[in-house]
Amino acid sequence: MNSLVLSPFFIVCIVCGIIFTLGGWLFQNFPPKKINNWYGYRTPASQKNQERCDFAQEYSSKEMIRMGAIFILVSFIGFFLPGSLTEAFAAIVILLVLTTTLIYRVEIAIKEKFN
Repeated sequence: MNSLVLSPFFIVCIVCGIIFTLGGWLFQNFPPKKINNWYGYRTPASQKNQERCDFAQEYSSKEMIRMGAIFILVSFIGFFLPGSLTEAFAAIVILLVLTTTLIYRVEIAIKEKFN
């Protein structure tokens, strides 16, 4: 019997995609009601006042869902890879790039709206 072995690339990307998508959905549907230190999008720029915080929560949740969808789409590349540990590291690099892109895009949007 031949068993299906999933690529580490696929596993890391699909799990991250699901987490990003669910996290974005959670923040979109249950945003923090006020500035806090434990829940939602929290950077110095987003915590300067409540208006910025509300904007950052809404914008970042949409970006998280978008990045999650990209992760899920990219994960299917893993079906065509042989399944090595190097692939897991490649997926982690993609995670860092997409996370950095998410933060960068939200911070730019905050700056454009409030400056």
